[in-house]
Amino acid sequence: MHSRYFTIHEHPQGMPDRELFQLEAAELPALQEGEVRIRNTWLSVDPYMRGRMDGVTTYIEPFTLGKPLEGAAVGEVIESRDSRFKEGDRVRHMGGWRDIAQLPGDQVEPLPTFDVPPQAYLGVLGMPGTTAWVGLNVIADMQEGDNVLVSAAGGAVGSLAVQLAKAKGGTVVGIAGDPKKLEWLESHGIKAISYRGKDARQLSEALKDACPEGFDVYYENVGGDCLEAALDNLRVGARIAICGMISRYNAEGPAAGPANLAMLLIRRARMQGFIVFDHWEHHSDFLNEFAPRVASGEIDYQETVMEGLESTPDAFLALFTGRNQGKMLVKL
Repeated sequence: MHSRYFTIHEHPQGMPDRELFQLEAAELPALQEGEVRIRNTWLSVDPYMRGRMDGVTTYIEPFTLGKPLEGAAVGEVIESRDSRFKEGDRVRHMGGWRDIAQLPGDQVEPLPTFDVPPQAYLGVLGMPGTTAWVGLNVIADMQEGDNVLVSAAGGAVGSLAVQLAKAKGGTVVGIAGDPKKLEWLESHGIKAISYRGKDARQLSEALKDACPEGFDVYYENVGGDCLEAALDNLRVGARIAICGMISRYNAEGPAAGPANLAMLLIRRARMQGFIVFDHWEHHSDFLNEFAPRVASGEIDYQETVMEGLESTPDAFLALFTGRNQGKMLVKL
């Protein structure tokens, strides 16, 4: 049996070109004891994958040139030599960017049995949802009545973070760019601020108008002007959870730091970066609390779906131009 997969043969500089991604095929080896063969049905693309293309180890190993790219996926077991899995089982794993994955059984997990579509375990009930929950509750220690600011508030993580924050009762402000994302935020009772056409000073003024008393929590997904504007609008004792800084993922040189970092001192604030994989022990807590709310329709999660394995690079690149509403997925 053949597997088709995407790979790269060189490290990109700046924003990757579509031509960087090569669709190749290989004959799969015979299934060994303890291995599982899976036909993927849904693939996830995420901004963190850009860092893995640089050939440098950060908090995760880089992609290997010429080898299949990796990412979260769900699929159906089509052959198993692992007693924990049988043909027809629906599973989640990290063998994405391909149509057929062959993996050791200990790298595969059965999908939970909540009454949700299977692709939900790549988004609202997967890494993005867990990331939103951990950032607010574990890193930022969000409390009832806290005023919360979220950047990239229409994305996979941010759109869930604003809903979690809204349930705590304080003022919630979301920063986004696309008019549809701004409209979605407003429809959920979240004050929406556009970053488009604004420098850090103008964005800071817009945030002050939206929440004059300032923010107890800032959920950071972007960096750059968003961070500088947020620092200007902190309350004393504020907490900043840094989930990502997508504004600089394709930067070709060092990015300037915020000019007002002293606000951390003035407001006696705490800023902490986190990687959700370091806190994965909270995933079951998150699922037990969050999954029933998703199944009942209480949580409004968004998905942007592209069709076919061939569209995977396009889906990935669209993340950096804000073309995704909520979680970006590829349906096979």
